[in-house]
Amino acid sequence: MILRYIQELAEYENLSDKVFVTEMVLRDWISSGKVEVLLAKYNGEDAGFVLYYFTYATFRGNTGIYIEDLFVRPEYRRNGIGKMLFREVARIAKKRGCFRIDWMVLDWNNSGAAFYKTIGGIPVNDWITYRLQDQSIDLLADDKTEP
Repeated sequence: MILRYIQELAEYENLSDKVFVTEMVLRDWISSGKVEVLLAKYNGEDAGFVLYYFTYATFRGNTGIYIEDLFVRPEYRRNGIGKMLFREVARIAKKRGCFRIDWMVLDWNNSGAAFYKTIGGIPVNDWITYRLQDQSIDLLADDKTEP
């Protein structure tokens, strides 16, 4: 089910060609506690999910939660499911003493950004996300130059 949600999310974000995860990998990550997942149902039907993991902030000396993916199937949107999923993550954060919850939204996803504002989410404008991935990681890891 979770892989199907990830595939549906990727399709929504026009990123279907970027999904390489398998059921086995997901099962391993979830069972090991590396990530946690909440599933949502609406009238008994599979409606959405949120996948998150814990982070650590050195300045605060405390943990936070990073929401990697939140997805509600289009036919179930506007029924409070996204808010319910966020509420559950907030309850987990509070119970475990986390001081923040972070996530990203694609710059074209205006409806997502509007929703996040309704639950108190604020854009973080003073930090820019940078990323190393795939070939860049390999190049840096294999770099033999000394500082």
